[in-house]
Amino acid sequence: MRALFAACSHVEGVTLFDYPVVLNEQAEGGFVVTFPDIPEAITQGNSVDEALESALSFYVDDRKALPEPSVLPNLPTVRPSTLESIKLGVYREMLAQGIRKADLARRLGWKPPQVDRLFDLNHASRLDQLEAAAKALGKHIDATLA
Repeated sequence: MRALFAACSHVEGVTLFDYPVVLNEQAEGGFVVTFPDIPEAITQGNSVDEALESALSFYVDDRKALPEPSVLPNLPTVRPSTLESIKLGVYREMLAQGIRKADLARRLGWKPPQVDRLFDLNHASRLDQLEAAAKALGKHIDATLA
């Protein structure tokens, strides 16, 4: 169980995608993972990262707004990888501006499947592609090493 919690941190200040997580160890191995902010996501995985990725993919696949993470100091939190966080940030901005994937594809001069892959959390998109998408939305990516 310690290895699973290695990906978690306790809430001090919430960043963009720090989601509280409830982990229930299973007798047969692995964990059932639930997220208070994503009630429809009940998933099982060998790692909490895998579970969060799976849960957030539901929203992206269904083109729904991402849930806002809450602050629950008694629960550990987990966040997506840096690449996934950038993808989710660009996705969130696209929705906030009311832009569809097809519109973003036209702005970028890309084919629609390229934009689908850009937001696929299982696809290793290139940073320059994400920067181009952010620029097409009038934004830029700002990275911080903390």
